[in-house]
Amino acid sequence: MELICPAGTPAALKTAIDAGADAIYCGFNDETNARNFPGLNFSRAELSDAIALAHRRGVKVLVAINTFPRAGAVSLWHRAIDDAVAAKADALILADVGLLEYAARRHPAQRLHVSVQAAAANADAMAFYAETFGARRVVLPRVLSVAEIAGIVREITCETEVFVFGGLCVMAEGRCSLSSYATGQSPNMQGVCSPASHVAYEQENGRTKSRLGGFTINSFEIGEAAGYPTLCKGRFTTKHGTGYIFEDPVSLDAATLLAGLRDAGVTALKIEGRQRGRAYVEGVVRHFRQALNALDSGLPIDAGQLMPFTEGQATTVGAYRKTWR
Repeated sequence: MELICPAGTPAALKTAIDAGADAIYCGFNDETNARNFPGLNFSRAELSDAIALAHRRGVKVLVAINTFPRAGAVSLWHRAIDDAVAAKADALILADVGLLEYAARRHPAQRLHVSVQAAAANADAMAFYAETFGARRVVLPRVLSVAEIAGIVREITCETEVFVFGGLCVMAEGRCSLSSYATGQSPNMQGVCSPASHVAYEQENGRTKSRLGGFTINSFEIGEAAGYPTLCKGRFTTKHGTGYIFEDPVSLDAATLLAGLRDAGVTALKIEGRQRGRAYVEGVVRHFRQALNALDSGLPIDAGQLMPFTEGQATTVGAYRKTWR
């Protein structure tokens, strides 16, 4: 299985190459990219140089243009597609059907992948993208079990890519309105979930409170680790008590499920974390490179080594082993 690794900066891209990535995904430093944070991502010149470097090392580069265009401003997204193709990207990762149509029509030889932001979670949806736009791969949303993925793979002709490590969003991919409700900036359109400009921390009665857009998200005791404020992972008090109502602040780690994902027919494994630093990229990519080598050799996979890189120092296998219906 192909190991797809994140890069939020040119330095992180080089780190991912050195750590054993088969392919790297990144984006431009504007709102065409769903990780549109200050100090992250690539200028046009940086992307061209990064792709050239990766190709010299035998590594592919996939460019994420995976937000949904604003009405009247689609030219920004079209330009991103044209520039990524000109830079010799190995694939474009797109979510919007209008952008998929534009890319397929304007650049018929360009390889297209369907972003997780499209939330294509069944065989019919994936067949639509493959047959209509010639999409070669679909990144699956993180709501499917391994058995469900295996069933889908048997019905489709395109490749599948799944997340195996990193931040775990509990909302339907590409459909989240929580952050935009609190801040006015949408992760689906501006590429910003819980933008730093709207985050604040304050001391009150010996506790640290985190806020997002004026909403209190959490309250921490002295010495308690304070997670980054996102509404879906906030701790709230209701009549049922105080706790994480939507989802605990934990990270996905599917290292123990690699054999099952391989047997299900998955083509590629994706690590989340374009907003993370080089130490994260190096540690996580190297660990999964070693895990895949062990899998190929029939050796046991050394699990649980990535806890220092997780959110809340805790992990989950998410929906891959879901027992609910």
